[in-house]
Amino acid sequence: MNRSIQNELESIRERGLLRSTRLISGRQTARVSCNGRDVLLLCSNNYLGLADHPALASASLAAIEQYGTSSGASRLVSGTMELHEQLERAVAAFKKSEAALVFNSGHAANSGIIPALVGRGDVVFSDRLNHASIVDGILLSGARLIRYRHNDYQHLAALMEKHATGRSLIVSDGVFSMDGDIAPLAELATLKRTHGALLMIDDAHGCGVLGVQGRGSAELRGVGSDVDIQMGTFGKALGSFGAYAAVSADLRALLINRARSFIFSTSLPPSVLAASLAAVELVQTGEGDELRKQLSAHAIFFRSRLAAAGFNIPAGTTQIVPVVIGSAELTMQFSEALLAEGVFAQGIRPPTVPNGTSRLRFTLMATHSQTDLARAVESICTIGHRLGVI
Repeated sequence: MNRSIQNELESIRERGLLRSTRLISGRQTARVSCNGRDVLLLCSNNYLGLADHPALASASLAAIEQYGTSSGASRLVSGTMELHEQLERAVAAFKKSEAALVFNSGHAANSGIIPALVGRGDVVFSDRLNHASIVDGILLSGARLIRYRHNDYQHLAALMEKHATGRSLIVSDGVFSMDGDIAPLAELATLKRTHGALLMIDDAHGCGVLGVQGRGSAELRGVGSDVDIQMGTFGKALGSFGAYAAVSADLRALLINRARSFIFSTSLPPSVLAASLAAVELVQTGEGDELRKQLSAHAIFFRSRLAAAGFNIPAGTTQIVPVVIGSAELTMQFSEALLAEGVFAQGIRPPTVPNGTSRLRFTLMATHSQTDLARAVESICTIGHRLGVI
């Protein structure tokens, strides 16, 4: 191996930041086999437990039988398949937007949408804790990046008064993936109107979960009509794969012509499109309502128990429950100790989170049992005391 690569790996290892994968056998359910051992899965984004839902599986299989296994090329080369169009119509109706456009992943969506909207001479106002894919999209655009303090709309207001030039874009996560809190969307919408800016919300962790019918954080805050671009994913609460942008008809047309990740990628295959379509339909039913209620109850129980035990938990109300440890090395010790106790929860370290804020990121699923969650809390508290975290 090249010596410089070996040195780089060694540097990562010495800082306690070396990553590796764990082998999961079988389906992504509340309990999984991890490296051959049955464990409680507390680090999946499969929030509603739809990743193995029969309705999604049967829709996917039927699509393979009818349409085959691949779309063949990008949609601008070999054409849009019927399922692409059906899914986009369903997403637009679900999100109450004029139109929608499907992308291959959340990262592909953000890295395609943002450069299509802004460029040199424009400015993007971005929450300091926005997802890496948002930052990547901004950097690719060539627009000026101005970061505002996390969820601090007053700081954003001051920055917009000072720096708004050219086309302005405000972009924020709806639910922040590492903290589990929700953006101040009403205030962002007010600033968008005041300054004539575009407003984009990445609702990857809110879609399917938040709002009366799971339409996401914009529905929850009552500002859906003020958000110009609602990006969301099918690979988390919706149990499938891919992403979408819910937008106006004009913005959809612009993205088709300008979003490089859409133009230059083979589009999603029929099996994935059909599963996503089934999921969009399911989350709007009574079953979707019940799953959201169960998930909310789990989040309240789990968060309140860990907070009462004395753990450092950022303010939030969602299914993402972070326990901030600080040290990357101690965080990974905690994660390994939990796995030994049958609880699979990943330690999150820089650069995913800022230095000194390494954490265990617990993510709840509607299909977890109350008994399993109570046992997990006991294990977390026992290990927390042993390691001196609480």
